[in-house]
Amino acid sequence: MLGPTMDSHSFMANVVVYLAAAVLAVPLFRALRLGAVLGYLSAGAVIGPWGIGLIDNAENILHFAELGVVLLLFVIGLELEPSRLWSMRRSVFGVGGLQVGVTGVVIALLALAFGVPATAAGVVGLSLALSSTAFALQLLGEKNQLRTQHGQISFSILLFQDLAVIPVLALIPLLGHKSDALPDSDAASALEVVAVIAAIIVCGRYLLRPVFRAIARTRQREIFTAAALLLVLGIALLMQSIGLSMALGTFLAGVLLADSEYRHELEADIEPFKGLLLGLFFIAVGMSADLSLIAAHPVLVTALTLGLLMVKLTLLYGLGWVTGLSSESRRGLAFVLPQGGEFGFVIFGVATSAQVMDTALADLLIVVVTLSMALTPLIFGLNQRFLKRYSDLSERPFDSIEPEDSQVVVAGYGRVGQVISRVLRVHGVGFTALEHSPDQVDMARRFGNKLYYGDAARLDLLHAAGTADAKLFVLAIDDPETSVRVAEMVRKHFPKTPILARARNRQHAFDLMDLGVTRVWRETLLSSGDMARAVLVDLGVEADSAADFVERFLAHDAEILTEQHKRHHDAPALLSYSKQASEQLEQTLSADGRR
Repeated sequence: MLGPTMDSHSFMANVVVYLAAAVLAVPLFRALRLGAVLGYLSAGAVIGPWGIGLIDNAENILHFAELGVVLLLFVIGLELEPSRLWSMRRSVFGVGGLQVGVTGVVIALLALAFGVPATAAGVVGLSLALSSTAFALQLLGEKNQLRTQHGQISFSILLFQDLAVIPVLALIPLLGHKSDALPDSDAASALEVVAVIAAIIVCGRYLLRPVFRAIARTRQREIFTAAALLLVLGIALLMQSIGLSMALGTFLAGVLLADSEYRHELEADIEPFKGLLLGLFFIAVGMSADLSLIAAHPVLVTALTLGLLMVKLTLLYGLGWVTGLSSESRRGLAFVLPQGGEFGFVIFGVATSAQVMDTALADLLIVVVTLSMALTPLIFGLNQRFLKRYSDLSERPFDSIEPEDSQVVVAGYGRVGQVISRVLRVHGVGFTALEHSPDQVDMARRFGNKLYYGDAARLDLLHAAGTADAKLFVLAIDDPETSVRVAEMVRKHFPKTPILARARNRQHAFDLMDLGVTRVWRETLLSSGDMARAVLVDLGVEADSAADFVERFLAHDAEILTEQHKRHHDAPALLSYSKQASEQLEQTLSADGRR
């Protein structure tokens, strides 16, 4: 058995054990379609002190592995601009507060009914109301559901839960029997918290960007990576030193950098560390499960675990109904957040120290939370594979596509697809239009338009639509992720069919160009150019001169897009080229602009 000593041989041996467990378990569980998270958990249970005993110090590694959650929240923060975060305030505090409040009260009442003292029952309710940020976001990320309706609501709830941990941890010592557990200076602590958060906001807004700009000029990639890690770990330690959530602090830092030019490079540098540490976190959770307690009380542990899952599933589904989610989104919300959370381990530790909860109850709840985490990927997959399949039987099936002599396949019948289809129809060109939204299909058919309800990402529907024989495939889907997925499908299975694609923005265009789709139209570019021409005319510029000026501008912008695509994976090079191109454009067209 390997002990917890920190000598170099022991440390290296532990690292080898962790890596070997992950390399063996994760591919196996992915092959079985059980997901990477369950693979990590199982690996931890096997190598931990309650398994074959290769590692016997799960608690220390769990504290270290929590950095995976910290890095995860930082990366998520990078995806959220401050304006978008502000727009989520109602769902964060409204829906999130309702979930924690209602779930906490229901579980506390159940605990009271089973004889748990009132104070301890309140702590049990609040702690078990929390869900696992790491588990939920990892599952949503694996299934590309973070941007779905239930993915956004899930994230709002998890963010509120992270915020709620702070007052819960502050409240527990006040409920205990130890007088020395009371804080010495609540006012001073509160001021310290406010000062630290304010410092992070100010520095993130005005200091971090110049620092990263200076580091980027060195063109030393490893220094940029080191600076990114220094930022995240430094803020995490700062937040921990004042008793706040490390993940909350780094999430805030990520949000402040979300609209910076270095967002994508920071995300790329952090991603490998985040993945490894998150995997280590899941392994540590699996190691911490007291399997002897399960063996001693199998019925009790099983009943409590399933009871927790069923209570939270029911309440989350009801919350989705109250907030107006669709049936599928309600299921998605319920099946992604029913588990206990990693902060429950922290709350149980504080509660036992303050004598609010006895050690036996805390140990039992730790096992229940761990098992609920282990079962979450299974029930999440159950929803994905079986419940959705059965519910689809009562939902509208995709249309059967009639064989037609179509020269063009149009995927997406929204704002862009409608205009293209109308032009083709008036010109007498045969086409087949596919639209995934049944509401959009019904509305279009009321106006006499012919189109089919179907998912353009499905290979069988692409074959039925005649993609193999079509002269052109028009990709007019609004959602960038779906658009890229369809483009990838068409390029792989119908390589001879040319693709003309609509792109929401430059990044969407880059993603399509990475797949070899070179004929891309950004949806607002031409209308913006036409509007700019009208602005120039209204300012007194001759119509022909204004049209020529805008045409030259758009042509130059198309050249810039091609050159930017060659560099878009290298943020410093992309930034440098973009600045040079902008200066060149101004120099080239400035003479015309003054006429």
